[in-house]
Amino acid sequence: MVVCGDDGLAHRLAAELRGVYREQVTLVVPPSGNRVRRPVAGRARAASAALLDRVSAAVGRSGNGDSGSGPGSGSGSGDTSGEVRELEATEPTDEVLAQAGVDRAAALALVYDDDETNIRAALAARRLNPRLRLVLRLYNRRLGRHIEELLDQSAALATGDSRDAGLDGAGTSTTVLSDADTAAPALAATALVGTSKVVETDGLLLRAVERQPPRPGEVADPGLCTLALLSATSNDPAGADGSEESGDQGPQLLPDAAAVQAATGRGTVALEQVSYSGPPLPAARAGVPPFGELFSRRLRWSLAGLGACVVALAVALMVVTGDHPLHATYVTLLDLFAINEPAHNADSGRQVLQLLSGFVGLLLLPVLLAAVLEALGTFRSATALRKPPRGLGGHVVLLGLGKIGTRVLTRLREMDIPVVCVEADPEARGMATARRLRVPVVLGDVTQEGVLEAAKIHRAHSLLALTSVDTTNLEAVLYARSVRARLRVVLRLYDDDFATAVYRTLRAAHPGALTRSRSVTHLSAPAFAGAMMGRQILGAIPVERRVLLFAAVRVAGHPQLEGRTVGEAFRAGAWRVLALEVSDHTLDGEVGQGSRLVWELPDTYVLRSEDRVVLAATRRGLAELLGRRRARRGTGL
Repeated sequence: MVVCGDDGLAHRLAAELRGVYREQVTLVVPPSGNRVRRPVAGRARAASAALLDRVSAAVGRSGNGDSGSGPGSGSGSGDTSGEVRELEATEPTDEVLAQAGVDRAAALALVYDDDETNIRAALAARRLNPRLRLVLRLYNRRLGRHIEELLDQSAALATGDSRDAGLDGAGTSTTVLSDADTAAPALAATALVGTSKVVETDGLLLRAVERQPPRPGEVADPGLCTLALLSATSNDPAGADGSEESGDQGPQLLPDAAAVQAATGRGTVALEQVSYSGPPLPAARAGVPPFGELFSRRLRWSLAGLGACVVALAVALMVVTGDHPLHATYVTLLDLFAINEPAHNADSGRQVLQLLSGFVGLLLLPVLLAAVLEALGTFRSATALRKPPRGLGGHVVLLGLGKIGTRVLTRLREMDIPVVCVEADPEARGMATARRLRVPVVLGDVTQEGVLEAAKIHRAHSLLALTSVDTTNLEAVLYARSVRARLRVVLRLYDDDFATAVYRTLRAAHPGALTRSRSVTHLSAPAFAGAMMGRQILGAIPVERRVLLFAAVRVAGHPQLEGRTVGEAFRAGAWRVLALEVSDHTLDGEVGQGSRLVWELPDTYVLRSEDRVVLAATRRGLAELLGRRRARRGTGL
């Protein structure tokens, strides 16, 4: 396996491949002085800086957590830094790729932060090795689809093999992934249900729910299935326990029914389907802003006061002259707009009322002019950024509209969750997306006073701090906590150890609130590693310090699945069939309509070679199921 990159994702991916899958890995990185580093310094206040110092000290004292910045950071893998071959090169040129052994490699991952660099290197690698499995990190998804087709077609012509590569990775394949896409579902799900243990497939949002041990006499609800038994040695998922090295007392992934029944006093992780049922954003009428946005509150009060004066003058005129109410109102309006004849010959009461009407008319003219100008300005800015509507509450405040923030925003709006964005750069990548989705945006630096208040943080449901600066995210969360102590907060932090330390500190300071700290590289690396191993990864769900993968696999060619029933195909601790894609065939008398997934399969259903299934598996179990190690021994790789 060859991994080329210039940031923490490359190191974590190399550690994932070496520590979990036991692959031979060559890591190509720029020289130390040229590597891309995420900004870690911001305009933090004194309180934020002091907490950062304490957190950094805690990180230095904790040496048993996952690291997101070195090759030896695989979960439960131990130190593998000496077992990964590392090359330093400024760019992945043809010579560098040849020196890394791309012509003999099984797979190549190009995870540079620049799309053009990855595409150029992929074209060169495909020339060197037409049968190479390529995994590219691209932000542009539309371009990525075209690149996949181009590289696969090029490989098919070079090898003379036009067969489909297949979902399980047989043959040549090109996979384009984005760290933003792979991390966005987990970040968005945290705002939705308070957990990142979510996978989306076939339009369904599935989450892994941690459940406490049932009381005596109670029967635990297994949901769609029981995914894991929680660790019996620790109640802290961020601690040292709960890893693959915890032994029998650690978490047990994919237990069988007997293990679940025998595990008294241990919590479980169950899979269930969820949907959002919170308050939606007010429906926006096309082209016509709401009345509350069309005119300001001060202008509305001014118009209401002048209207009350007109009504009072009309009533007074009706009393003084005895006119009909409609005629009295008509005469009052004529006096108001100074188009009535002077009341020279009328009594003094009528003359006084005419003078008062003229005076009110003088006050009405500037108010009407202000109303026209405000309405024109509102219509003119209808296609620009929206402001948070008055009375909004229960929404998600999203900080940062970069690559990650834009993907998370799209996910949240697909689930109809109300969002208010905060962004300091008017030309940020996600501003166009916010305008298209008509999402309110507050322009300003979150470290400045009043910016979070403008986003109505005091009435928000949760806060997602997803800027690229760690201390900015930390400072925003600390300030939001001071405004609302029980606010649900999620931080995007670059380093895994730093994220763990921040999580512990905030949880200890606010035990009654929900706090989550997430590293994008930690959320993205399993999907990239899975693609290099040649499979279609639908998602990954962390269970304490272990990970469950959800993958789509064709049954053909897998003796552990083909010709076996669902019950026989289940291997405790390794893999479990969850769903079957049905298309134009019958499942227990039910005819499939088009293509869809059937969940809660009967254990008696026999898997056929043409079936495609969705299964949950451990990383080692999935590698064994797909026969990767046997293939490697056979090819000498």
